Amino acid sequence: MDIVLVGLINVGIFMVIFVPVAQRLLGVRFGLIRLAMGAGLTLAVFGPIASALVGPPPFEGSNAAAVAFLALTTVCSMLAGLIFLVLSEAVVPTGSLPRARDLRRDVGGRIARTKRYLQILRIAIRHGLGPYLRGRRRPGRENPAGQAELARSLRHALDEAGVTFVKLGQVLSTRSDVIPAAVANELSRLQDQVSPAPWPEIEAVLTEELGAPPHQLYADFDTEPLASASVAQVYTARLPEGADVVVKVQRPGIAAVVDRDLDIVRRLARLLERNTDWGRSMGVRALADGFAEAMREELDFTVEAGNMTTIAAGQAVASNNDLVVPELYPGACTRRVLTMQRLDGIGLGNAARAIADRGLDATRLGRVLFDCLLGQVAIDGVFHADPHPGNFLLLDDGRIGMLDLGSVGRLDPATREALQRFLLAIDHGDPVAATDALLEIVYRPDVIDERSLERAVGQFMTRHLAAGVALGPAMFNDLFKIITSHDLGVPPEVAAVFRALATIEGTISRISPGFDLVAASRQFASAHVTDRLAPEALRRTATEELATLLPMLRRLPRRIDRITAAAESGRLGLNVRLLADDRDRRHITTLLHQVLLAILGATAGLMAVLLLGTPGGPKITETMTLFHLFGYNLLVICAVLVLRVLVLVFRLPDSSRT
Repeated sequence: MDIVLVGLINVGIFMVIFVPVAQRLLGVRFGLIRLAMGAGLTLAVFGPIASALVGPPPFEGSNAAAVAFLALTTVCSMLAGLIFLVLSEAVVPTGSLPRARDLRRDVGGRIARTKRYLQILRIAIRHGLGPYLRGRRRPGRENPAGQAELARSLRHALDEAGVTFVKLGQVLSTRSDVIPAAVANELSRLQDQVSPAPWPEIEAVLTEELGAPPHQLYADFDTEPLASASVAQVYTARLPEGADVVVKVQRPGIAAVVDRDLDIVRRLARLLERNTDWGRSMGVRALADGFAEAMREELDFTVEAGNMTTIAAGQAVASNNDLVVPELYPGACTRRVLTMQRLDGIGLGNAARAIADRGLDATRLGRVLFDCLLGQVAIDGVFHADPHPGNFLLLDDGRIGMLDLGSVGRLDPATREALQRFLLAIDHGDPVAATDALLEIVYRPDVIDERSLERAVGQFMTRHLAAGVALGPAMFNDLFKIITSHDLGVPPEVAAVFRALATIEGTISRISPGFDLVAASRQFASAHVTDRLAPEALRRTATEELATLLPMLRRLPRRIDRITAAAESGRLGLNVRLLADDRDRRHITTLLHQVLLAILGATAGLMAVLLLGTPGGPKITETMTLFHLFGYNLLVICAVLVLRVLVLVFRLPDSSRT
């Protein structure tokens, strides 16, 4: 124990010298663990190096020689520690290992993810989906009865797996081009028939959020849920002033499950983007981040309350008498509870028969929905990002009510303008203009074959947008194929637009199977062009542009006069500043620094070899001359310079200390 204690004290004392010297010589900072191991290695090799240089005791040289050998032994020992630091940086770069507290958190997260994986696997096996996870099919499942049984098993499994997988089922239920129609119809039941949480748990959430039990805050409260969705359950109630309302309450305990599932989704997205070409081209990591952000917003009902206010005030809804957004009651709204106006009606997914019985025009209703979404995307910039049938009601008066605005997309003005030009190009059948607008919508690579992209867009428009061509969901798939085949990246907000358009197509097909999405798009684009070409709109646009150009126009004559005068007198010149960007200067400086260090190191090494090979010279000991001593010191200097260059090469950019 005493020997160990003495050794630790020696290492501690030596670290006081080793740490600043090592970090100064190599020019980078290291973590305490690496420095302690380097100092320990330096101390361990000090004795063997001294014996190799000086020989066995006693030392017979002068005091000056003793000091020189002590210094040489010290720097050679420290050289071993420096070599260890550089090799450790090459094998395990700084920042590649988590810190201790991060490691504990990561281990806990890994255990939780493993439990979640096992839970999902047990759910799938319990519902008879095990063979499909192994890429096999069960005999007899190809007939309609087998597909119906498979659809029920899949719905029950997704329902039991939780909110994230319910959302997946909702998206799949609108994509009959991806899955069989029987499966899509069965999955559509996930939109409003999720197994409800028990009332005592819901009551606890209401009491915690509102500060009092519901029977004290509402004149009447029905404990049987009106609907049970993936994120929340909806109850009917009446306020003390007599207004009929619905209360949306977040399902208890789903926040932790969603966070864990989103972590799994992000890890899978990183794996796909790293290992697949299509994953990199589509930017699946960014898409997963966008999905995660949308899911987290959906769990915060204060965000949904703001979304409802914004959507209701937008031109697409405010100017349309056929659409209704429920009125909010802010006094009874919190992060997990939302109280809003009650809308009486039928879910749009089950409203086809009611539309026929009432004599309503299904095509007109589909047009109302589609124009609303396009107006939100192209004009308002805030749109319903999850327009599946369960989020719309056919009201008793024939209007359509919009529900569940927890997930909305937002587009900046530049993207909206590009989308408007894309719609106009589709209306005009102009593939060149459509290509230009598309390149402003997506992330474009440094090098792109625009002629090939124009031909692909032209073929796409001929295939899907020609007169008389029936529209199918494959249109969106073909558009994504064009984007991925030309290495174009899709921003998350644009991906949300495509997903919303594909979803609204599936929603409209529930009430109007023959709805012509292309014709509706062209009519919307034409109407929007007419609005923009109206005299008042042109006058407003001209005024805005003139206000922007007027300062430049006022300065333009003076500048032209100065340029002309300079050209006449022969004083016209052009100044170009190379490396004006600080980042470029730092990069060049770093490269020159490394090259200079490498040259100095090579020079010192060459001189060391020459001195070590030179015979004769003043003797310091029986086996070493002064030339040898200088040669060894130069060899140490060479090694330090080379190690400094190598550690800068091995060090990860922007790495943190470990």
